Amino acid sequence: MFNESLIQQLAAELHESEKTRVQVEHFSKRYQGITLEDGYRISRAWVALQLEQGCKVIGHKIGLTSRAMQQASQITEPDYGTLLDSMLFTCRGGETLEIPASRFIAPRVEVELAFILKAPLKGPDVTMADVLEATEYVTPAIEIIDSRIEQFDRHTKAMRKVFDTISDNAANAGIVIGGKKVAPAELDLPWCGAILRQNGVVEETGLAAGVQGHPAVGVAWLANKLAPWDERLEVGQIVLAGSFTRPVAAKAGDTFEADYGQLGVLNFRFV
Repeated sequence: MFNESLIQQLAAELHESEKTRVQVEHFSKRYQGITLEDGYRISRAWVALQLEQGCKVIGHKIGLTSRAMQQASQITEPDYGTLLDSMLFTCRGGETLEIPASRFIAPRVEVELAFILKAPLKGPDVTMADVLEATEYVTPAIEIIDSRIEQFDRHTKAMRKVFDTISDNAANAGIVIGGKKVAPAELDLPWCGAILRQNGVVEETGLAAGVQGHPAVGVAWLANKLAPWDERLEVGQIVLAGSFTRPVAAKAGDTFEADYGQLGVLNFRFV
């Protein structure tokens, strides 16, 4: 386990990377004894630096929810990160939201559902039924993921490991919301789907069933994973349940349309 000094050092590297848009090398290569717990401690230390600058926690994200992604990362469960108010972008009406590409290093777009809570959830025994009962509404959401730690090593081209992703706040950098708000009882959640167009071309389609069979499964898992840290999911928080499409790379000038059918459409452009 890393000592506190090293945790703070690596969190500071991530903080500097976000400010300068210069990626850092894999922590897992530089410190081969890194553990999953070390990764979460680094992530929490990075969040603490953001809070010191005035940011506020607005929720959490769940990643690596698909079986294929878990196998690729050589893990057997998802990971998670923290959502901050500085990451939030909101689509309004039929307008196209403009997102500054300069805020990111290598942004990629993922299609998800967000759960907004009306009651707290604290593990260790939270069930999917508990999640649905505690959810005020479900709404479409786009997660913008990024790589403050290199996705591929600059020398060996090896892909970063799950320890790096977790340290890097589970790769989270932004969230886009603005679709319809619907009570979970009014939806067949596994069958909620979306079509993602980039510059008018369909790049991805998917169903929320791709997130462990039901998107509420991951929210229950998260509430239980936070319990050993004496943390819980709070009233009003946003929980991104996990992507049900592959990430699509974005750059300045790219326009996206995420069509969720009855749940609405999110239109946004990187500028």
